[in-house]
Amino acid sequence: MLNVPSQSFPGPSSQQRVASGGRSKVPLKQGRSLMDWIRLTKSGKDLTGLKGRLIEVTEEELKKHNKKDDCWICIRGFVYNVSPYMEYHPGGEDELMRAAGSDGTDLFDQVHRWVNYESMLKECLVGRMAMKPALPKGMLPQSQVTDTLAKESPSSPSYDWFQTDSLVTIVIYTKQKDINLDSVIVDHRDDSFRVETVIKDYSYLVHVALSHEIQEDFSVLVVENVGKIEIVLKKKENTSWKRLGHPKENHNSIIPKKDTGLFYRKCQLVSKEDVTHDTKLFCLMLPPSTHLQVPVGQHVYLKLPITGTEIVKPYTPVSDSLFSEFKEPVLPNNIYIYFLIKIYPAGFFTPELDHLQIGDYVSVSNPEGNFIISQLQELEDLFLLAAGTGFTPMVKVLNYALTNIPSLRKVKLMFFNKTEDDIIWRSQLEKLAFKDKRFEVEFVLSAPTSEWSGKQGYISPALLSEFLKRSSDTSKVLICLCGPTPFTEQGMKMLHDLNFSKDEIHSFTA
Repeated sequence: MLNVPSQSFPGPSSQQRVASGGRSKVPLKQGRSLMDWIRLTKSGKDLTGLKGRLIEVTEEELKKHNKKDDCWICIRGFVYNVSPYMEYHPGGEDELMRAAGSDGTDLFDQVHRWVNYESMLKECLVGRMAMKPALPKGMLPQSQVTDTLAKESPSSPSYDWFQTDSLVTIVIYTKQKDINLDSVIVDHRDDSFRVETVIKDYSYLVHVALSHEIQEDFSVLVVENVGKIEIVLKKKENTSWKRLGHPKENHNSIIPKKDTGLFYRKCQLVSKEDVTHDTKLFCLMLPPSTHLQVPVGQHVYLKLPITGTEIVKPYTPVSDSLFSEFKEPVLPNNIYIYFLIKIYPAGFFTPELDHLQIGDYVSVSNPEGNFIISQLQELEDLFLLAAGTGFTPMVKVLNYALTNIPSLRKVKLMFFNKTEDDIIWRSQLEKLAFKDKRFEVEFVLSAPTSEWSGKQGYISPALLSEFLKRSSDTSKVLICLCGPTPFTEQGMKMLHDLNFSKDEIHSFTA
């Protein structure tokens, strides 16, 4: 009997733009939507051709199934017959055929590793590859880990713990200098205590079933100059612990971040406000048993059960406003995560999100993304090009740059929308430009009314060449770009034609 992983799957497309690898979508035939695929998987039809049997698949057998009408693909040791899914795949049949009859794990990870194929393709499961991995999924031999980190660090991470009558302190020694509170994610669920520390492209896990009960709240401290993390737990009873607890999956291991999988916790919806006619600001509250801070420029995945299947979509958190200090302080900001989300009435995910009541729960993943905050250091000119909800990753980048980069001379946002009613936080942006003389904003509309006196049209070389004026010939520049795929692709080409280098451009793509 095979143990089939049961995780959620995200819909193959996203209304928000996130900092991950881009891909192209192809038009699907009528009746080939995500909802149609879910109906097919629940119809009872035999999608594998094996009449419900699960088999072990040799490499030789896998290679035989390499045609569109007979296509098997291996992902992380499990083999799927993806032939029935061909016409439903938003990336097109040719994209799936790139992995036909072979192990498609690396290709899958490059394009959309966050898609939960286990749930989406569970009715297509043929079986498990006959070969067994020498190590648990994703884990590297300790010698390889040490060699990998030794290029920039004398040794790999470690942990220890000590106690007083009322407290237990877990200490993680990362031996890295660029560790901060964003680098540490802590989740306490039942007796499971999980700490994930992000170190460059790796995750170091401390994962134990605690030997005694603790109180719900805990504190996380980071000594940045030595890379030491302290997590202070409060005992429920003032008794002496003989050990921290029993090790759980991947305890005390360092794993490539791309292999760690997505870890979720349930967050409560505490408010929902209209921002434009079709965009809302959602506020989710982290559970008190979680420490999670989403780094600037990174995104998370929201997960909801829809028609009996868990669907996941990526979204980039924002601040609660561009002027947080104007709002009444209530509870500490780091327990809340805010999202600007456009509601698509004919969509699959956002209407369900919009129907949630205050007090309902949404699962939120660990952060992901390839934006590196050090790109902003010593920056003099920051240019932001956003279309529609492509504005979302710009919010925290904008706030961080104006607050934390002393070398900054100017920040300019060119914000593309269809109409004036579509402009997110227009009054806040105009107030910010008035308040901080380093910041300028230009709105460009593609379908304005006759009263509109601002810029019109779409992204173009003429608009960009006028907009992207350095404060000096030698100033350090970064251009951030985010919007629908055609906008991003055209923008990237225009920026290269204007002789901006790759190091001067960061694209947030879906």
